[in-house]
Amino acid sequence: MAEPKQANTTEGPPSGDLGRRLAARRAQLGLTRQETAIRAGMDPGYLQHLEEHAVAAPGQGALLRLAEVLETTLTALTGGDVDRSPGPGQAGRTPTFTELSRTECGDLLSTHGVGRLAVSTAQGPVIVPVNYSVIEGTIVFRTARGATPSLGVGSKVAFEIDRIDDAFSQGWSVLVRGHARMVTDLHEAERLARQAYSTPWAGGRRDLWVRVEPYAVTGRRITV
Repeated sequence: MAEPKQANTTEGPPSGDLGRRLAARRAQLGLTRQETAIRAGMDPGYLQHLEEHAVAAPGQGALLRLAEVLETTLTALTGGDVDRSPGPGQAGRTPTFTELSRTECGDLLSTHGVGRLAVSTAQGPVIVPVNYSVIEGTIVFRTARGATPSLGVGSKVAFEIDRIDDAFSQGWSVLVRGHARMVTDLHEAERLARQAYSTPWAGGRRDLWVRVEPYAVTGRRITV
């Protein structure tokens, strides 16, 4: 039996929607390109081609094997669920809830870049997505003055992230409750800009930094 070919150890950037989804899912599971390809029964060089060439058109059989190895669905892998809310799959027969420790919650928070912020407004509670970073144990994000996220400044807010795996009917969520304050010190704002995970996806001028200082952090995980 021939030995599997070695993939190029220098990975290029993912190209195209499929390539980005493959690389992102591998990263979530902690799998290398070599490991993923071997488990899927394909040449690592072919997986490299799928990830780095937007024009790649793999057959359904290859995609099904990759979906199985990456613990996801063919629909999710090919982007068919982009406009669907997570969680439409059937619940597991014997789901188990476990409480996450403060350390586990912190680890999950530190690996994500988009969460949901709940603030009170004159029209009632509002929940909006924000790009965030965890710096010095606090949630920080950048917004525009007058934008919905800025309305939480000076009051208590809630911030939540989660991960739902429809294919395996499992997932987790982390909830942060804290006080939101505006960053007014110029040097602090500049430091946050250097350390932030990413810039706001919404674009535009967003020069107001907000810190959420937690007073309660809780989380749950559901497995089957």
